[in-house]
Amino acid sequence: MNDLRTELCEANCEIIRRRLAVLTWGNVSCRVDSSSIFIKPSGVPYETMSAQDMVLVDMQGRVLEGGLRPSCDTPTHLEIYRVFPQVRAICHVHSSYATAFAQAGKPITPMGTTQADSFAGAIPVTRQLTPQEVEQDYELNTGRVIAEALAGLDVTKVPGVLVCQHGVFTWGNSPRAAVDNAYVLEQVAKINFRTLLINPSAPLLPDYLLRKHEERKHGSSAYYGQPSDCRASSLSLQHGCSPASPLSAPGASPGHDLPPQYPG
Repeated sequence: MNDLRTELCEANCEIIRRRLAVLTWGNVSCRVDSSSIFIKPSGVPYETMSAQDMVLVDMQGRVLEGGLRPSCDTPTHLEIYRVFPQVRAICHVHSSYATAFAQAGKPITPMGTTQADSFAGAIPVTRQLTPQEVEQDYELNTGRVIAEALAGLDVTKVPGVLVCQHGVFTWGNSPRAAVDNAYVLEQVAKINFRTLLINPSAPLLPDYLLRKHEERKHGSSAYYGQPSDCRASSLSLQHGCSPASPLSAPGASPGHDLPPQYPG
């Protein structure tokens, strides 16, 4: 359990290292077992947060362990876990470009192979919540409209969604993977935004090319990357760059033009 707390704390800090949020505008959670999850505490700054601050809650949102209140987005996370048992971890952020698409109520459609490498199709956007859904059980209803928007999709192949006029939720098989998918989604949103500025009539990626990029990285005959045994052997030789943290160095990834935020 302590290892999982540490992994989750590091993933939450990675939100800031990847410049996916400012202040405390984001959270990551992960399944512990079928009846509980760990989630970031509400409103706690990343630079003062520790692994022991992670809050253990049951599937009804009751605190089982921890002296701090869990994220106010906990009911949204729990609803996603309930509806999609294959989801192991969830990341929620308000990254600039992806949130701009969410505020515009527009899905991020596949315009190039960069998106196809991680998302097998469009990144959907939810409908707008009704006044009644906002007034009563707002966070729970946010989870429900996410599930509604994802109906019929394979959430392991489309690991993210935009909540209309709100922000971004992504997921994966680990806290790190959930944050990675939020980072990729933000990069894709930025690329699409700039593409549409250059050519508002830019065509969508053809289905055959989208399938090729999805399959070569994630399909049954994938050939992207290295076999796990080869990778482990290569790492043991310690060639190349050493990471500055368990996840990544602050600002290490190129392409961002957002100002630096708090260190993790």
